[in-house]
Amino acid sequence: MTTPSETEQVNRRIRNMRDKQRRIFDAASQMFADHGFHAVTTQQISERADIAAGTLFRYASSKGQLLLMVYNEDFRAALDSGERLARAEPDPLAAITALLRPILSAADRNAGNTIAYQRELLFGPPEETYREQGLALVARLESLLSDILLAAGGSVTPARREAARITGRCIFAVLHLALVRPATGIDPGHDPVDDLHAQLAQLVAGFRATAGNL
Repeated sequence: MTTPSETEQVNRRIRNMRDKQRRIFDAASQMFADHGFHAVTTQQISERADIAAGTLFRYASSKGQLLLMVYNEDFRAALDSGERLARAEPDPLAAITALLRPILSAADRNAGNTIAYQRELLFGPPEETYREQGLALVARLESLLSDILLAAGGSVTPARREAARITGRCIFAVLHLALVRPATGIDPGHDPVDDLHAQLAQLVAGFRATAGNL
């Protein structure tokens, strides 16, 4: 049976761990914002957090994981905001645009960090905690997109649900390319926002055409 003193020791360890994690998060967030992902080292982050470098790596195994730790929270906040905005739009294209708008706004704050985050999110080491959390947010986004499409009308059959799921994945792929576009130089003469909207319109129209036959 756990004694009161043992319980207090466990609680103290938990508080210490949470405090260190908060300090690491705050230090990484500020340094990435001020200097950019590529210009910051883990040593600088550990010094700012007043934590030994070896201790830092117990909470995040690499600088990429630190970026995921920080930017997952931005992604989550953008999703929460976009979901609220989308509820006010009865038209599916308008709802999807509203859902994605906060994600695009967050990305504009630092294009370099956004590109690094997308790379770590999609191509980082497998089974890392923060990557798994980020991919769970992608799954949530795709689910929200699917729900918007299904709510546009028609009976929710297994075939329509599958078509909505596939379209949601396609929309995320289009969004990903829009977010990393500054690093690719694709279509330099085209407005990226206009291009994204045109692609979204085409995907929604394609879903409607396909779903009408299901």
